[in-house]
Amino acid sequence: MHRLLEIMARLRDPEKGCPWDLEQTFESILPHTIEEAYEVADAIQRGDLAGLREELGDLLFQIVFYAQLARETSAFDFDDIAAGICEKMIRRHPHVFGDATVSSVAEQSEAWERHKAAERESRNSGGRSSLLDGVVLALPALIRAEKLQQRAAKAGFDWLSIAGPLAKIREELAEIEAELGGQPEPERLQDEIGDLLFSCVNLARKLELDAESSLRQANAKFERRFRALERRAAAQGSDFPGLSCEQLDVLWEQAKKEVSQP
Repeated sequence: MHRLLEIMARLRDPEKGCPWDLEQTFESILPHTIEEAYEVADAIQRGDLAGLREELGDLLFQIVFYAQLARETSAFDFDDIAAGICEKMIRRHPHVFGDATVSSVAEQSEAWERHKAAERESRNSGGRSSLLDGVVLALPALIRAEKLQQRAAKAGFDWLSIAGPLAKIREELAEIEAELGGQPEPERLQDEIGDLLFSCVNLARKLELDAESSLRQANAKFERRFRALERRAAAQGSDFPGLSCEQLDVLWEQAKKEVSQP
């Protein structure tokens, strides 16, 4: 770790550092951080442990980069980051590092949320707090929707059964169809589709499924099937962009049978 910190400092050396690294700011490296986090997720989903080791290193480097930028302005450094997370983990696990006891994972989850709520309250500078405070705006939309719904559900604002979100999905879909039946406005359609997606996330949450992972799985399945469709079209000597809808439907059904696993 010490060596990595030294490498980062050298890269940012005003006289002998790397020109690209010297130009970077917190804002400019943010997209790279998000990309690295997704590459970690991709390696895990592919079961690629060698790739995961490399991707985790890339993600760690992003943290070291932020720490170096902050150290240069005397805001904080890597030791402050490490100390902060150590203190937080100890504070949030009194059943491990203190005298508290928990009897189940569910009880621990509830205690965890209470600790987080207390921390949010202590950070509140006198303004009115909300249960939704701290749900990060930059999260992927599906993940943020789920977190918002989870927070609201903890206060009792939730469907009593699966029938609720199912009915809401049908309602939102009907509103989209009604909008399309007239002269749809793009802004109105976007709003209605957003409501539908939000309702789908609610259904996944009630089924104890992760919406983001579910959509990732659907993306991967579509990609496998579409690639199979392309292979079949090429094997037939067909000009893929020139195929009719009927021909594409036939190839698609064949591809679905070929790639039947989720």
